Amino acid sequence: MNERVLTPRNRGFLFLDSHPAGCRRLVEDMWQACPAPAGAPEGDGPVALVIGSSAGYGLAATLAGLKRAGIRGIAVSFEKAPTHRRTATAGWYRTAATADIARAAGRDLVFLNGDAFSDAMKDQVAELVERRFGGRLDYLVYSVAAPRRTDPDTGAAYASVLKPIGAANRTKTLVFDDQGDPEVREVETGPAEGDDVRQTVAVMGGADWERWIDHLAGRGLLAEGFATAALSYIGSPLTAAIYRQGTIGAAKAHLEATARTLDERLGKTVGGRAVTSVNGAAVTQSSTAIPGIALYTGLLRGVLGEEVVPSIRQLAALWDQLTGAAPLAQDDEGRVRLDTWELTDEVQAAVAERWEAATTGTIAGLADLDWFRDEVRRLYGFSVPGVDYTAPVATEVPWPVAAP
Repeated sequence: MNERVLTPRNRGFLFLDSHPAGCRRLVEDMWQACPAPAGAPEGDGPVALVIGSSAGYGLAATLAGLKRAGIRGIAVSFEKAPTHRRTATAGWYRTAATADIARAAGRDLVFLNGDAFSDAMKDQVAELVERRFGGRLDYLVYSVAAPRRTDPDTGAAYASVLKPIGAANRTKTLVFDDQGDPEVREVETGPAEGDDVRQTVAVMGGADWERWIDHLAGRGLLAEGFATAALSYIGSPLTAAIYRQGTIGAAKAHLEATARTLDERLGKTVGGRAVTSVNGAAVTQSSTAIPGIALYTGLLRGVLGEEVVPSIRQLAALWDQLTGAAPLAQDDEGRVRLDTWELTDEVQAAVAERWEAATTGTIAGLADLDWFRDEVRRLYGFSVPGVDYTAPVATEVPWPVAAP
């Protein structure tokens, strides 16, 4: 077994290796931070499918579903195994830790590694639902953030872009130099051109979510009362030009339109429903790539401190609403809102004031930089409290195999 001492090596917000013990401890800490339900879930638990289960809000959805709702079922992600030169991806190690938690909780959760956009994965999931889980699926949570998608019908490959629509956008952003010192820069992003919007919508919109529902419904696998949620984000007016009003925003609007279409159809066919769940800000591998989001998130933490609601608590609230343990709290457009703590006028005014004042010289007093830096490192299993980073660690962790 390959054991070595791992130290963080990174290029900006991208790290070359992940720490298995740190990833495991992070998952265990999330499990402990998830509020326990008032009573232990009864029986075998509902059958759920989580697509995009190894990172960010998808990981939180998997853990919260296990603890709050006692789910069993299938979790799908796309991760890379360890090699002789590189560790596995962080999501690989997080999945192994999640599988151990599910096993200890007595929940039958099968973890699949592959392309969620492919029909081959959809067939594999459908066959598992039929063979292992009684042929009925109660819940589906969709949390996929990917740069590319291949359409299974046409073979066309689409690539998403992070661009404003209509005009170039100039915004502040936060970076760290080679010594780890913070720098506030202004960056300009050119506008979407050609079919940039169409391609981004094809990747990040609702097409694949709807295809999953169609695929499972076509095989008669949706239980009466089936509910599905796609995880989304709206964010602050400070980042709207590059996010909500940009190409990604167009994809999110398509996702929300898809939810309305699916909700109507599921209501008629199985008495079910479909919603988008708008989550609050978090440091994720996807969000750090968006200009301005790193600065905004650090400033938000500077304003709210420990009042920032972690992803695991947000997803615990979502599961309560999906299962009926709490009322479904939707806005006028039918979206479940888990971001209200972030978007109050008071909080946004305080963040906007700090945003205007933010320079390289002032940022340390305005944003919680230590927290943000550690959050980025924790995405890869580093800076996790309680882990001895001087000790050798086994990097060849196997993908979890389901019991027969």
